[in-house]
Amino acid sequence: MRMRVRRSICISVMLGALSACAANTDETIGSTSAELSAQNAADRAALALHWAPVHYQDVDQTGSHSLGGAADYIARYDFDGDLNGRNNWDNAGNASYPLSAHAYYSVAETSTHWFINYVFFHPRDWSDFFFDSEHENDAEGVLFTIARDGSQFGALKSAVTVAHTDFFSFVPSGVNWTSGGETVDGTLSLETFDGSPHPVTAQEAKGHGLKARPYYDINGDGVVYYPSLTNAGVPTGPNDRHVSYKLVDIFASGGLWDNRNNSSLFASYGSFAGDTSGGCGSGVIKCDTNAANTPWNWDDGNDVPPGGALANDPAGLVKSYFTIPEAVSTTYTYNPYR
Repeated sequence: MRMRVRRSICISVMLGALSACAANTDETIGSTSAELSAQNAADRAALALHWAPVHYQDVDQTGSHSLGGAADYIARYDFDGDLNGRNNWDNAGNASYPLSAHAYYSVAETSTHWFINYVFFHPRDWSDFFFDSEHENDAEGVLFTIARDGSQFGALKSAVTVAHTDFFSFVPSGVNWTSGGETVDGTLSLETFDGSPHPVTAQEAKGHGLKARPYYDINGDGVVYYPSLTNAGVPTGPNDRHVSYKLVDIFASGGLWDNRNNSSLFASYGSFAGDTSGGCGSGVIKCDTNAANTPWNWDDGNDVPPGGALANDPAGLVKSYFTIPEAVSTTYTYNPYR
């Protein structure tokens, strides 16, 4: 793949001082066409931006728990300025805490592939149907596998998405990965953004299960999110079709991984703390507690890989899920989850 500088930044070194000047386009990734390395934070960000999905979020405005549609906006897990997971349901409707769009990523690496997880967080998993449950906090996402083919960004091979307690697998058109221990559920479509193709994902309203689009899609109102390393937009309303979401490294200092043992944010390893305050459960059968999970605790209950494999052992998971004609190394040169 020929190098293409997207959202360029000019970097100069003078008298030992490093300075950076951002071009007017947006932001920076990659300065050469050489293959990137996940062991370098800037390269991880470049890979995450290049393969970050164009993300379609269905929005429902029915019932008081929808917050007029805002309960379906993606947000930071600390959107309200604290690390208390047990007040996120309550604070989601507070105008003092706008739901600016963020998504979290991590990159793992072997000699043959990169494995990029993306996490989309919502303060509420909600319902307006009596025979249903809901819960505070919601984190679902997708794992993309990228073959390291010597080019700067590699070649996209597959997606495994998280929809509640089930995983679904997809491959782009023309890719020769086929069903293995799990059935391929469909084709991963691509959409050109900022001059390059990005995979396209979609989440349901209310429960926020995630699949490749159009296996989920916007039904009526919805928000379409586009990736950025710098910009975190807030939808102007429940039918905003172009909002930037900011990518944040899960392993950033003081970030999600660093707080994995914070008992205010997590009830147990990989499970967000959530309670029944703020009206969660009113009008439905119940409000579940401590029900949202991070990638290191995502689990499909009826597959072979153990819980957390999307983060801890993504190479092993894709080898279990797909029939793959190429070599897939399971020796990690970078994977801080391990």
